Amino acid sequence: MKIHIISVLPELLSSPFSHSILKRAQQKELVNLQIHNLRDYSTDKHKSVDDYAFGGGAGMVMMMEPIVNCIEHLQKSTVFEEVIYMSPDGELLNQSLSNKISTLKNIIILCGHYKGIDERLRTHFVTKEISIGDYVLSGGELAAAVLCDSVIRLLPGVLSDETSALTDSFQDDLLAPPVYTRPAEFRGLKVPDVLLSGHAGEIEKWRFDQSLQRTQLRRPDLLKDY
Repeated sequence: MKIHIISVLPELLSSPFSHSILKRAQQKELVNLQIHNLRDYSTDKHKSVDDYAFGGGAGMVMMMEPIVNCIEHLQKSTVFEEVIYMSPDGELLNQSLSNKISTLKNIIILCGHYKGIDERLRTHFVTKEISIGDYVLSGGELAAAVLCDSVIRLLPGVLSDETSALTDSFQDDLLAPPVYTRPAEFRGLKVPDVLLSGHAGEIEKWRFDQSLQRTQLRRPDLLKDY
């Protein structure tokens, strides 16, 4: 999978992709992740990427030309299935959406800043808008990192145990069940007996029941389509 991220502040993305699972995925060449500094595509002598909004009002708007220059430069060598804009009013990211994006081969992720991007970009160049929650961030870089993390871990070969991702919360519209590890008893606090029984069928039933109970208690909204 190839992921190209367009950013005004690429330094914000250096740490998330330099550690743990995302780093190993790149080392294994399971994902090709490239970050592009938007200012490199500005034709302005000051490398400007924003300007005042027509009609007045507070805040600056990201200009069309640098973003279009970058997108069209990338499209010369690659066909992209999606050009994704990280936006607070986009489609809310969930596990189902991450699953779908993980099946794509080439995507561009555009990180917004200021008051957002020129609307003509959203109309004519962006193919999908994604939000990671009902709140506003200073820029789209952290949101892009969240999206990439949720997608890359699903790629075959990224996790040492590929069944792990399939049992995460939300994969079956339920929250994950409680998990325990050694010791079996700590200061009088014991692991449920069923998990020590070795009976696979009973363990799976217990886990399902716990997932259902936890979802009913904490996220009953998830059960409307279950």
